[in-house]
Amino acid sequence: MRIAHTSDWHLGRTFHGVELLDDQRRALAHLAEVVAEESVDVVIVAGDVYDRSVPSADAVRVYDEGLAQIAAAGARIVVTSGNHDSPTRLGAGSGFAAAGGLHLRTTVAGIDDPVLGEDEFGEVAIYGIPYLEPDSARRELGVDEARGHADVLAAAMDRVRADLAARSARSIVVAHAFVVGAVATGSERSISVGGVETVAADTFSGVDYVALGHLHSPQQLTEAVRYSGSLLPYSFGERSHRKSIWIVDLDADGLAEVRARELPTVRGLSSLTGTLDELLTDDTLVDAEDHYVEATLTDAVRPVDAMRRLRERFPHAVHLQWQRPHLGDGLDYGSRVRGRTDAEIVESFIDDVRDTATAGERRLIDRALRDVVGEPETHVGAEGDVEELALFSIEPIAESA
Repeated sequence: MRIAHTSDWHLGRTFHGVELLDDQRRALAHLAEVVAEESVDVVIVAGDVYDRSVPSADAVRVYDEGLAQIAAAGARIVVTSGNHDSPTRLGAGSGFAAAGGLHLRTTVAGIDDPVLGEDEFGEVAIYGIPYLEPDSARRELGVDEARGHADVLAAAMDRVRADLAARSARSIVVAHAFVVGAVATGSERSISVGGVETVAADTFSGVDYVALGHLHSPQQLTEAVRYSGSLLPYSFGERSHRKSIWIVDLDADGLAEVRARELPTVRGLSSLTGTLDELLTDDTLVDAEDHYVEATLTDAVRPVDAMRRLRERFPHAVHLQWQRPHLGDGLDYGSRVRGRTDAEIVESFIDDVRDTATAGERRLIDRALRDVVGEPETHVGAEGDVEELALFSIEPIAESA
């Protein structure tokens, strides 16, 4: 039997405010093509199908289209719920869906009710463990003393192993968890509510393969315990990732082979640094013109209308920040202000966030500080002499008739 292990579709997610449904639709179409090319028997989705517990109508439509394409490619589908999903909404109509080859596992009651398949070597049992929130799952699992994810997942696996002991079958477990030794990318939502979030890999002992979801980077913890990662990058920290799925082959003895199948890049990600003029004229950045772009500008003065100008060349620019070149001097706050007057500190702040304060602005700063501190502020003049600044008055603006 051949399995395609996927997870973390996050349908409906936005990327720095940009709608990703078109990209996700293309990614699912690519997945269906791989399923057909590899003659996959079962596609696994290990949680976080949607990005929100109440998905938009458009996200549901993309999900439905993706399932139809995968089914048309010849595969059955097993889906579990993740921490982003609503188990009730995702699992609606599960009894009817199973008749069409879509098997939904979103409840504690369904943990020891495997999806069964057969090949020339016999039976294969696929157990779906939905994301288990410890405070509620421990009561349903009958382990009131459980305090964290490790405890409730251990209880869930006890149910799996008890059912498996009564069968003569090879086995796969689908789960949504953070396993010790795995590496997060930063775009995942924490699952630490209710206790320590990590669990040990040996929690899943006794089965032939463990298809994990939650972390967005494809990774191998043991030969039989793996994360497939997300279908698309969801943060600039994932820009170097090659998104892929695992193709899992079972033979008569259990796990025969696992190999990565890379997915086509829907749209690349680029992090660019330089002055605005450099980014707009650098010929080496031509490949980034079709990417999602985050840019760090190093101009001495904050450029006006920078994002609009940046998007003239990089239409998919989504994030912009300004970093003055002299700010990276490594000094802590205490070192930067030691021995400086209040006026100098305020002027330095203005210089850091905008530009050098004008003479009129310096007079306003000194007036404000005198009002607050109650004593004269001094300023070093152009010739190095110390001069006390005179007070001045601001005339009220006459009201129009």
